[in-house]
Amino acid sequence: MPIDPKRTLDAYRATRGEFRVVDVPPLQYLMVDGAGDPNTTQAYRDAVAALFPVAYALKFAARAELDLDVVVMPLEGLWDAPDRASFTTRRDKSAWLWTMLIMVPDQVTPEMFAAAVDKVEARAAAKGEPLPALRSMRIETLDEGPSVQTLHVGSYDDETPVLAELHDRFIPDNGLRPTGRHHEIYLGDARLVAPERLRTILRQPVARVGLPHPEG
Repeated sequence: MPIDPKRTLDAYRATRGEFRVVDVPPLQYLMVDGAGDPNTTQAYRDAVAALFPVAYALKFAARAELDLDVVVMPLEGLWDAPDRASFTTRRDKSAWLWTMLIMVPDQVTPEMFAAAVDKVEARAAAKGEPLPALRSMRIETLDEGPSVQTLHVGSYDDETPVLAELHDRFIPDNGLRPTGRHHEIYLGDARLVAPERLRTILRQPVARVGLPHPEG
């Protein structure tokens, strides 16, 4: 059976209604940056359209070259805005800054990534279906460390009360402060699952009040 990090990493476990501090290890991701409303911005659609083919190409490359069989992980996103309230409470999507990402095994090398991008690009060109975000994609390790997370069940637009409780109650009440970008892990496919049944892990990296910000 393929290895499924969602089953083996504590960082991919969350419970609805529970805020929990987890220690997220450094993990490697495919990443594409962008800005604007994910519902209307072409750049967002381009990012998602490019990430999954490269993730699958790397899955097959890892199996062939490394004898490593790992499931393709779900889409994830790092979210922020110049004014955090436009993300957490006002939900002004036009102001959002985002990085869409998919986790890949640590054993995947930069050379394997470059080869996968080339292969996906050639296949897309042959079909006459270019993927504009391919050449802006990168592979990078994200080290979030201590983080508070919970599970949200429902539409993405219904996250506001949960985010407010996370940022306005749990984090300050426990002597913590945010240190990184808001992180979401999409365990359901919005194209296939009814909005009220979508499952999303909401994560916020944190540090103890008074401790210096981590490097980077």
